Amino acid sequence: MDQQVLSIIIGVVALIAGVAAGRFIFAKNTKKQIEDADLQALNILKEAELRAETIKKEKQLEAKEKFVQLKAEHDKEVLERNRKISDAESRAKQKEISVNQKETGLDKQLKENESIKEALNRQIEIVNLKRTELEKHQEEHIRRLEKISNLSAEEAKSQLIESLKHEAQTQALSIQQEIIEDAKLKANKEARKIVIQSIQRTAAEQTIENTVTVFNLETDEIKGQIIGREGRNIRAIEAATGVDLIVDDTPEAIILSSFDPLRREIARLSLQRLVADGRIHPARIEEVVEKTRKQLEEQIMEIGERTVMELGIHGLHKELVRIVGKMRFRSSYGQNLLMHSRETANLCGIMASELGMNPKLAKRAGLLHDIGKVPDEETELSHALLGAKLAEKYGENPAVVNAIGAHHDEMEMQYVISPIIQACDAISGARPGARREIMQQYLQRIKDLENLALNYQGVEKAYAIQAGRELRVIVEADKVTDIDSDKLSFEIAQKIQTEMTYPGQIKVTVIREKRAVNVAR
Repeated sequence: MDQQVLSIIIGVVALIAGVAAGRFIFAKNTKKQIEDADLQALNILKEAELRAETIKKEKQLEAKEKFVQLKAEHDKEVLERNRKISDAESRAKQKEISVNQKETGLDKQLKENESIKEALNRQIEIVNLKRTELEKHQEEHIRRLEKISNLSAEEAKSQLIESLKHEAQTQALSIQQEIIEDAKLKANKEARKIVIQSIQRTAAEQTIENTVTVFNLETDEIKGQIIGREGRNIRAIEAATGVDLIVDDTPEAIILSSFDPLRREIARLSLQRLVADGRIHPARIEEVVEKTRKQLEEQIMEIGERTVMELGIHGLHKELVRIVGKMRFRSSYGQNLLMHSRETANLCGIMASELGMNPKLAKRAGLLHDIGKVPDEETELSHALLGAKLAEKYGENPAVVNAIGAHHDEMEMQYVISPIIQACDAISGARPGARREIMQQYLQRIKDLENLALNYQGVEKAYAIQAGRELRVIVEADKVTDIDSDKLSFEIAQKIQTEMTYPGQIKVTVIREKRAVNVAR
C-alpha cells in the first residue's frame, strides 16, 4: 500500500516536471519567432521607403516633361496669334489705300458723267425740235393726200385694214392647206409603209363560207339508203344534227343546209362515215353522230392548240384555246373567223414591232378580239363586250381585255394597243375580197355621202363616183369664189372624216366653172 502511494507520488512529480520543461521550451521558441518577425518587418519597411522614393522621382520627371510640352504649345499659339494680328493689320492698310484710290477715281467718274449728261440733254432738245418739224410735215402730207383721194385718214385706214385682212385670210388658208397637206403626206407615207409591210408579210388566204355544204356521192343509189324507208333515216339525221338535208335531182350530191357551220361539219362527217360503213339506220345514225361530235370537239382543241402554237402565244387558258378552235367553223360576212383572227394577230404583231411596242401582247389581243362571236350560250351582249368578259373571266391581261372590248368603240380605249387592234381588224376585214358587203348598206353610204355635200350653201350638185372613193361637188359660180372652193373642199372632207364610217379614203373634188352663154339669131 505504501509502495503504491509512493509510486503515484513519484508519477505526479514526474508529470509536473515534464510540464514545466515543455513550457520552458515553448517560451524559448516563441521569443525566437518574435525576433524573426521584427527583423522581417524592418526589411519590408526599408523596401517600401526605397520604392516610394523611386516613384516620387519618376513623377517629378513626368511633371517636368509635361510642363515643357505645355510651355512649347503656349509659345506656338502666341506666335500664331501674333502672325494673324499682323496679317489683319496689313490687310486693313491695303483696304484703306484702295478706298482712298477709289474715292479719287469716283470723283473723276462723276465729273465725266456730268459732262455726258449735259451732252445728251443738248441732243434730246435737238431731237424734240426735229420731231415737231416732222409731225408738222406729216400732217401737211396727210391733208394733201386726203384732198387728192377725197378720203379721210380714217376711211383710208379702214380700207387698208380690210384689204390686208382679206389678203391675210387668203394666205392663212393657203398656208394652212399646205401644212395640212404636208402633214397628211408624211403621216400617210409612214402609215402606208407600216400597213403595206404588215399586209405584205401576212398575205393570208380568205375562204368564203356559205350557209350550205354539198356532200358528194359516188352513185345516186346511196340517196335511197340515206332517205330510208318512209324517210326515217333522213329524219333521224336531221333530228340528231339539226341540219336540213336537201335531196333533189342534183346528180350524185346531197345539200346540207344550216346557219351553223359546226352543225354542217358534224352532219358531213357523220354522213361520210355512215356511207363508208354501209349500215344506215336510226340507232346507228345516233351513235355515229354522237361519236362524230366528240371527235370534232377533240379536233377543235387540236385546231386551237395548233393555232396558238403557230402564232407563238403561250399561257392561254384551255377554254380560250377551245373557243379559238371553234372559230374555224364560224364565218363573219363570208370571211372565215379563224383566218380573220389569225391575219389580225399577225398584222397586230408586225405593226406593234414597227411602232416599238410589245408584239406578243398585241398578237394575243388580235387573235382573241372576236372570241365573242362563238359563244356557247346566247346572250344580249355585243360580241366585243362578251369577248372582253370572257377574256377577263379566264385571267387575260387587262390590256388584252380592253383591246377586245374597245375594237368597235363600245368601251373606252385605255391602253396603247387598243387602237392597233381596231386598225388591224379593219385592215383584215375591209380590204377587197375579204368580206361580202350588203348592197343596201353600200347604197345608203353613197346616198349619205351625197346628201352631206348638198347641205352646204352654194352647192348645186354632188356625185359619189368610183364606188364611193371620190365625191365630186359642183358649186354655183355666182355664190362661191375660188377661195371659197378651197375652203369648202376642206370643210366637207373634215365633216366626212368626223361623221361617217367608210373603208379606205374619200377624195373630195369641188368644181367651179363660169359659163357665158349667148344665142346668135
